[in-house]
Amino acid sequence: MLAIMACALSFTPGLMLPAHAHEVRDATGRTIEVRDTSHIVSIGSAVTEILFALGVGERVVAVDQTSTYPAAVRALPNVGYMRTLSPEGVLSQAPSLILAMEGSGPREAMDVLSHSSAPVVIVPDGHTADAVIRKIEVVAQAVGIPEKGAELAREVRADFALLAKEVKALHQHPKAVFVLSAGSGSTIVGGAESSADAMFHLAGIENAVAGLKGYKPAGDEVLLNAEPDAIVVMSGGGQPLPADLIFGLPAFKASPAAKDRKLITLPGSYLLGFGPRTPQAARELALAVRPSAKLAPLPAHSWSQEPNAAPKAATP
Repeated sequence: MLAIMACALSFTPGLMLPAHAHEVRDATGRTIEVRDTSHIVSIGSAVTEILFALGVGERVVAVDQTSTYPAAVRALPNVGYMRTLSPEGVLSQAPSLILAMEGSGPREAMDVLSHSSAPVVIVPDGHTADAVIRKIEVVAQAVGIPEKGAELAREVRADFALLAKEVKALHQHPKAVFVLSAGSGSTIVGGAESSADAMFHLAGIENAVAGLKGYKPAGDEVLLNAEPDAIVVMSGGGQPLPADLIFGLPAFKASPAAKDRKLITLPGSYLLGFGPRTPQAARELALAVRPSAKLAPLPAHSWSQEPNAAPKAATP
């Protein structure tokens, strides 16, 4: 029944299809035929940012909760959180194409969407420079503009290369802890192989809780031994983590970060989305943790110039 409803909801009467279809190979290994890119539902912050950076933002008719940049997306219908999607909510937007970041779900919802008349392209996730480039390539191919995708990929690849060169020349390698949530006796931090750990690597920062893997609760003993020089948190979703809360935790009270009141707050999709602005986010994180450091600016791009991207640091 859901599959029948999906087909019905995704049909747009009177919609003219392009004369030529194109194909894209997505993260699942499937080769998908795409015939119409005029009404896109974009799921995943990186997917949405890439679409707008490619100049096809006007085709996006709805986004998920993680998609907050550029500002234009905030006026679009929202289909919910990418991991708890409702197929009815997605298909009510009458998409001609659904682009979803790998890991979107739940599986049952994605199964329903995959049986609708709108093709579903799964964009590969990943937290490296190469992974960001791959996302750009797949999204550009899915919307039928691989040449623009190649141009954007060149710009982003050059940003990553310049960032890596500048970070390599830094002499300071401070330690930091990314805190996802705190309270009720449990502090969730980003250990090795997490997206936060990958961002620390790009910024030349040592992950003080690299002994953990993924996003895990960390006991007071682990955090006391971590002795971070800075605490990094995200804004724009989830639990607010102000300085008084973080530095009031017994595990951080005596840390160098607490002594210097060094709490770095960045928008979540900017810090951990791993879209085209990732080099800018890593550069700003690197400078926020090392206020006296100097890094060459990255080139200005039309798709990375909106305000309020800079990190906010706690004041003493």
